[in-house]
Amino acid sequence: MALIVQKYGGTSVGTVERIEAVADKVAGARARGDDVVVVVSAMSGETNRLLELANAINDTPVPRELDVLLSTGEQVTIALLSMALEKRQCPARSYTGAQVHILTDSAHNKARIMDIDAERVQNDLRAGRVVVVAGFQGIDENGNITTLGRGGSDTTAVAMAAALKADECQIYTDVDGVYTTDPRVVSNARRLDRITFEEMLEMASLGSKVLQIRSVEFAGKYNVPLRVLSSFEEGKGTLITFEDENMEQPLISGIAFNRDEAKLTVRGVPDQPGIAHKILGPIAEANIEVDMIVQNVGADDTTDFTFTVHRNDCSKGLEILKSIGKNLGAGEVNSDNKIVKISLVGVGMRSHAGIASNMFKALAKEGVNIQMISTSEIKVSVVIDEKYLELSVRALHDAFGLEEATSV
Repeated sequence: MALIVQKYGGTSVGTVERIEAVADKVAGARARGDDVVVVVSAMSGETNRLLELANAINDTPVPRELDVLLSTGEQVTIALLSMALEKRQCPARSYTGAQVHILTDSAHNKARIMDIDAERVQNDLRAGRVVVVAGFQGIDENGNITTLGRGGSDTTAVAMAAALKADECQIYTDVDGVYTTDPRVVSNARRLDRITFEEMLEMASLGSKVLQIRSVEFAGKYNVPLRVLSSFEEGKGTLITFEDENMEQPLISGIAFNRDEAKLTVRGVPDQPGIAHKILGPIAEANIEVDMIVQNVGADDTTDFTFTVHRNDCSKGLEILKSIGKNLGAGEVNSDNKIVKISLVGVGMRSHAGIASNMFKALAKEGVNIQMISTSEIKVSVVIDEKYLELSVRALHDAFGLEEATSV
């Protein structure tokens, strides 16, 4: 008998019929003798509907109350799925994040899981029940409902699997695994049989929407076997695991891209020690995450400072940057929210040179101008004009032969 944590996303539970199909799948696993904990998201579209309601009342709703509202979406799903399981003579019990005491910090709308009290879940499993847990939510030490941010149900599932020492955490979604890139952009993108935690962490952080980055961090930290599967068709999916030294790694495992990028630039600031902190300190204090940074020093003892942020933070960041620029006696301050980031990812880069130059060559051949560059041991990222996104991804996919059926 194995202990399995299964997670089903919004599209997997988007209708009553799909909830019934999930119940069949869960009941089947229970009938095979496995203990099953199910983590579910809100029905597809429900979180957006709740956000629209909130915004109709107030464009900037109080974060605490927004969490109270948004957490109700998953509460609907856990109750319906538990009803469907009971109908199949499969004993089930549903719990909100607060009821299973998923303890988080107090950062409303972006909370992080601190601890999980698994005792109640373990008691139900021993009693032969399937436990259905609301994803995306928890409770802070003051008893306030919190939410984990978009995609937080993945993190809930992996954290539950770690707390329960589950044999596997299965993430069911509307795709049948992790692909070399988005199949909607590249028709011959290939599903990977396996990918390392390190590569998946990069892919998630760079824009791949298959898994939330924090869920991959949890899985890697606590060595939780993680598998991405389709809710709608049978298959082995993609196993996310540690790097096997005996396994030959491809040069590039995948291409990630992020459309949610914006660029902020302040020109003509004094070139002196501490200038980066004077610019980025207030940005960080405003809880705006900075990604790529470029600093160009001029001959007149001034520097141009450019960095990227999430597109939703562009306006807020620009206001802060204008104030900073004025205090520093800087020149022009501007923003550009028509950019995207494209990244090549692969642990094979460690032992191969020339990846970046081949990437630049492929983009130059298509007439694509590179605005910013960032590299690490297993990735190369570039910022380009968003109108060239699909052209660039296809060109790179072809240039590195990612459609070839090599094992990962």
